[in-house]
Amino acid sequence: MATRVIPVDPFDLVIFGGTGDLAMRKIIPGLYRRFVAEQMPKDARIIGAARGELDDDGYRDFAREAIEKYVHAKNHDKDKIRDFLKCLSYFRIDALGEDGWKDLARIVRKDVVQAFYFSVGPRLFGALAKRLHKYKIAGPNARIVLEKPFGHDLESAKVLNAELAEYFDETQIYRIDHYLGKETVQNLMAVRFANILFEPLWNSQYIDHIQITVSETVGVGGRGGYYDKSGAMRDMVQNHLMQLLCLIAMEPPAHFDPDSVRDEKLKVIRALDPVPVDDIVRGQYRAEGDDPSYVEDAENPDSRTESYLAMKVHIANWRWNGTPFYLRTGKRLRARKSEIAVVFKEPPHSIFEPQEGRRCNELIIHLQPNEGMDLRVTIKEPGPGGMRLMDVLLDMSFAEALGEDAEDITDAYERLIMDVIRGNQTLFMRGDEVEAAWRWVDPIIQGWIDRGDKPKPYDAGSSGPEDALMLMHREGRRWREITE
Repeated sequence: MATRVIPVDPFDLVIFGGTGDLAMRKIIPGLYRRFVAEQMPKDARIIGAARGELDDDGYRDFAREAIEKYVHAKNHDKDKIRDFLKCLSYFRIDALGEDGWKDLARIVRKDVVQAFYFSVGPRLFGALAKRLHKYKIAGPNARIVLEKPFGHDLESAKVLNAELAEYFDETQIYRIDHYLGKETVQNLMAVRFANILFEPLWNSQYIDHIQITVSETVGVGGRGGYYDKSGAMRDMVQNHLMQLLCLIAMEPPAHFDPDSVRDEKLKVIRALDPVPVDDIVRGQYRAEGDDPSYVEDAENPDSRTESYLAMKVHIANWRWNGTPFYLRTGKRLRARKSEIAVVFKEPPHSIFEPQEGRRCNELIIHLQPNEGMDLRVTIKEPGPGGMRLMDVLLDMSFAEALGEDAEDITDAYERLIMDVIRGNQTLFMRGDEVEAAWRWVDPIIQGWIDRGDKPKPYDAGSSGPEDALMLMHREGRRWREITE
């Protein structure tokens, strides 16, 4: 399967936090892969900016290590790595002070696309925006890229949006959610809106329920202090799961352009009903062997922060009236898995004799670790044993479809960074989206704080608390298994 690569215009990309973990694992390797694919022009420049005492050669050594560690070995071409490293330079910057900014102003070009990646904590966003403006580094068409979290609650999100709006127009602000850069997530929009097959059935008349699962096998580990002030709701539901919910539930936009798509996503968030307490399950993982419990990782024996969250959500509009959306996410679960399951209703009448098991179609969108889609359909069981029914999968796995080329599927960060350079905001969150999501989330969090709810314990390596199973079992439904 040939992939068409469209080169982007020359650019200067400044990575604030350029020596951090995200830069090493994702940003630098992603840019190198785009360079190898000849999408990134050779006169593009990548400027690392951080507090560390490095020079250009030191930063290139950092980038070489990132490539060797996080890029597949078949793409380790010495000549291409050498040419890519020539694009890199480094500046020591004090985000909260004035050191380094005049030097940076002299090096950033005015006649190319300017992009500034804020790969730092959100407390520095405003300071960086202010100094880019003060030292006249960012031109009128510059773009800034922000990593989550976009605030801690509605009030802080409003403050952050207002602070950024002092220096940058909304069209210049790219709030990144790497889940939206995944190939399968974008294929979800193609499946829905480029095919007549599904859209007539994409409503409460035909869909029984929808499950969105993001499970992880790791605990909070060294992030315990941060995570204990956040929890699964703020860390995952308010952004990643919310965005997946929007893409599944939104109306067809009039055009495939940034504001048309984001307008429809915003309508979904605003239509979300408040969630009753009985439709929420929170949990914390227990210790397992030598692995510590959540409260040990968080170093807070009295912690009431959730490492697991499951909830039933309803959307108050005509399309989805009566169809529940089940969201769940958690740490230290049985497997690392992200998927969306669209479960259709059973046929209204069966012409076949009663048989064991429930018969319904399912569309499964696998986001990670193996991207692809499955469609479960019912067929006759082969053989002469009469009309016995069985379910089979019509599956499309990128790994199987592309073979060795599966390694070359564009990573989410690669795609999103190239979208920034192109000026395409379709897969990035708008400020009013962020605020609307917090407006829905805040009362839910405040509710369990006011009630003094304590998360339910669950075994590491399980699928979560037993109460989460009952969330679906009481209505005759079942979660999909969390398996590899």
